[in-house]
Formats: sequence, structure tokens, C-alpha cells
Amino acid sequence: MEGMTNPTIVLVHGAFAESASWNRVIEPLIAAGHRVIAAANPLRGLASDAAAVSDVVREIEGPVVLVGHSYGGAVITNVDAPNVAALVYVAAFAPAPGETAFALSTMFPGSSLGDALESWPRADGTTDLTIARDRFHEQFCADVPAPEAALMGATQRPATQEALTEPSGETALWKTTPSWFVVAELDRNIPAQLQRFLAERAGAEQTIEVTGASHAVAVSRPDVVADAILEAAKLRAVV
Repeated sequence: MEGMTNPTIVLVHGAFAESASWNRVIEPLIAAGHRVIAAANPLRGLASDAAAVSDVVREIEGPVVLVGHSYGGAVITNVDAPNVAALVYVAAFAPAPGETAFALSTMFPGSSLGDALESWPRADGTTDLTIARDRFHEQFCADVPAPEAALMGATQRPATQEALTEPSGETALWKTTPSWFVVAELDRNIPAQLQRFLAERAGAEQTIEVTGASHAVAVSRPDVVADAILEAAKLRAVV
């Protein structure tokens, strides 16, 4: 149809990860003809992180498929940009107004993240959180080979405790934007039961459950994640 355009795909990583965590997902998206941006998520505060990603999205000409992993799902939920055509939540939080990532993670049993965290006070009064190195493989990416898990643990980005406990904003983008969810069956950060609940609450267009997948499903099962994103990208907006 005349006036239709291929969406740009913006990938937003979560806590204890960084933009390279999307590397294996990016290749098939580019091969399918999409421009892809793996945005840098500051991991400092939910509202400020969402503002940073909103700035990226608003500079893009044409429709955007916005993808969030983990805490990145809370960030994309709070993005304010008129050109977001679809949302994809990959083992991610999709909070309602006023909900926090930490509170959601305890709604259903199964998360062992709290016991795996180490805290580091910062000079600005905030507290950085990281996953203890000897717990990282089991906690974050149990289905990834040990050498790769060691690299992921060494390059993990800390998130502030304040970001993970900051209430989500007054609007939730999933209430007005079509959404897709990828559920990681053996996620030890965000229980699969919670992910299913969030998908149902959001009225997801499609929920894809990845059997045996850890929280790092975009690393261990990139093809499944890429396929879900490409399904969402079929909703092309007229520009």
C-alpha cells in the first residue's frame, strides 16, 4: 500500500545487561529489511530512563516497534512518543500506573533475584545493584554456556535500586498500543507466571512461551525473539 513504511525497531535492554545483549536478535531483523537501534538504557531512574528512550524514538522518522527486555519493559511502558506502532515485551515487566518492578517481581512465586543481588552505595545518594558474579550464570542465564555467561556477568550494567522501586507513570503505553509478549519459562528474575499475567492484562496480540528459556532468552533463543518482533513489525503505520 502506498504510504506504508518498514518500521524502525528500537531495542531497550534491562538491568544487569547492556545493548550487546541484543546482538543475535539484530542480525535477522536487519536481514528482514528493518533499521535497528539498540538504545542505551541509563538504568538510573524509571522516569528519566523513559525520557532518554523517548528522545531516541521521537528523532526517528516513521513508525517504531519498541522492544523491552526485563526492566526495559517498564521503560518502554513509560515512553512518550507519537510514532510507537507496537510494543514487544521480552521476559519483561509491563507495569500499570503506580506499580514498581520490585513489587511486581514478588506478585507470584519463583523469583530468586533478591538473594543474588549485591548493593553499592553511590556518592549521589543512590544505590547500585548488581548480580553477584558467582550467582550470575544460574540466576540470569542458566541456558547460556558458562564461558559466555562469565562474559555477560563481567559486562553487566548496574541498575539503581531507586529505578527498580520507582512507581510507573500515570499512563501505560500498552493500554493504547498493540503488544506482543515473549515468556521465558524458567526465568528466575521475573517468574513466568507473572509474565503470563502481564500479557493477559495487556490484551496481548500474541504470547509466545519459550520452553526451558532463562531470563536471557534474547541471548539463548534469539531466533524466537526476532520472530516475535517481526510479527509485531507487520503492523506498519501510514506516514
